[in-house]
Amino acid sequence: MDETTDDQEIVQRIAALDIGKAELVCCVRVPGAGPRARRSQEVRTVSTMTPALLGLADWLHGLGVTRVVMEATSDYWKPPFYLLEAAGLDVWLVNARDVKHLPGRPKTDRLDAVWLCKVAERQMLRASFVPPAPIRVLRDLTRYRWDLVATRTAEKQRVEKLLEDAQIKLSVVATDVFGVSGRAMMTALITGQRDPGVLAELARTSLRRKIPRLREALTGRFDDHHAFLLTKMLTRIDALTADIADVQDHIESKIGPFAAAVARLDEIPGVGTAAAQVIIAEIGVDMSRFPTPAHLASWARFAPGVSESAGRKKGAAGTGHGNPYLARVLGEAAVGAGRTKTFLGEHYRRIARRRGAKRAIAAVGRSILIIIWHLLSDPDTDSTTWVRATTTPGSTPTARSATTYANCTPSATASPWNPQPEQPATTTRPRCAPPGTTTCPGHHNFRTTEVEWLGLRRFQAGVSEEGVEQFGSVLDPFEPVLHHGDQVVDAAHDEVPQAALDM
Repeated sequence: MDETTDDQEIVQRIAALDIGKAELVCCVRVPGAGPRARRSQEVRTVSTMTPALLGLADWLHGLGVTRVVMEATSDYWKPPFYLLEAAGLDVWLVNARDVKHLPGRPKTDRLDAVWLCKVAERQMLRASFVPPAPIRVLRDLTRYRWDLVATRTAEKQRVEKLLEDAQIKLSVVATDVFGVSGRAMMTALITGQRDPGVLAELARTSLRRKIPRLREALTGRFDDHHAFLLTKMLTRIDALTADIADVQDHIESKIGPFAAAVARLDEIPGVGTAAAQVIIAEIGVDMSRFPTPAHLASWARFAPGVSESAGRKKGAAGTGHGNPYLARVLGEAAVGAGRTKTFLGEHYRRIARRRGAKRAIAAVGRSILIIIWHLLSDPDTDSTTWVRATTTPGSTPTARSATTYANCTPSATASPWNPQPEQPATTTRPRCAPPGTTTCPGHHNFRTTEVEWLGLRRFQAGVSEEGVEQFGSVLDPFEPVLHHGDQVVDAAHDEVPQAALDM
């Protein structure tokens, strides 16, 4: 039988909190007094006010409690968590779904605290990721900025609906209603100007080429009622814009200790400064919390779930719902990277052609997370090794050459990372094999790690000779696979796991 890696040791002195808004229930379990005594337990109800929580911390210290576990109940967990953490206790925040009470049992706050304590002492729970205090401050700021932007966007949509109600079709002609020209026209409407010709002459730069259409679009039934509402909406939009600028300035003042990490992430295609700030605020800079890139992708819900019963897979293997703020910024970065001539851009377009844009966004977002993990876990890593590629003309395989590659039979040469058992020689000659031979020297079986595959896919996108030198020797074993004649070989069809193809 195989040995397990589970820790069977019971946490000797542990406390569990069932948290509410006004009060919490604390259950403490410690060893009994005698050598064969059963475990002792005490349950207390404590107020969530600061003095009561400080007294709770002193009581737990006096009992020698080594771990405090609590459920993530709305935002009510934050004051007890922060105060007990500041008092020097090891505090765990756990998902309420993992400690759901058994059905058919009575449920009270006291019983919930006892159940949580019993489950936690047997180490059957996992701690949720709670970033350190500086990252939490930055997270509050970036999330508030995002909420302000969403509120301003909603207010702009109200303005457009109001103009539609007044039969002002400005958004049909102008790309940005809230540009310089659009704001000048709306200000004139508020001040009482109703002449479409006069309003159309307020257009600036390239919009002046559309003055005839603007006259038609600005012919409507805008009255004093619309002017009153438009005034309030524009005032609110201007106030929100000023608030966003103030919050951004405060973020810049707090991001100083992480400026180097932001600069490194900014080099990733599709990731700008604002996106890098959000990523740092959501996952932090200490990647020791995530042992591998796969752990980070799984935590962010950018990895497909597994549901299998009786040997059959169930469901659509969806990724599930993760951190919405991180998912938004990774989605935007993936779409932006899809417009670039880099590995990420080629990766996005390849999957979008086969499986659609949504799956391409998830796949490229996962690739970006893998790059982020490597850049943050190893400060000496050169970001160009992972994300920069210089495409050369003709480096992307054509439809004809891709067909040729697809008909090539892989040879029995094993990957140096995962030697394969010997295979019987084949007498079938691939179409791309040199004359007089039965195998193609440019095709091998692959079993690569995510890092090695990431580098390989970038080579498939096409790199210059200077780019090849930047990779060093880490991809030397792939050299016979990457080039076949004068073209880059698409080795994706040669015995590569589907999970690697969908990266």
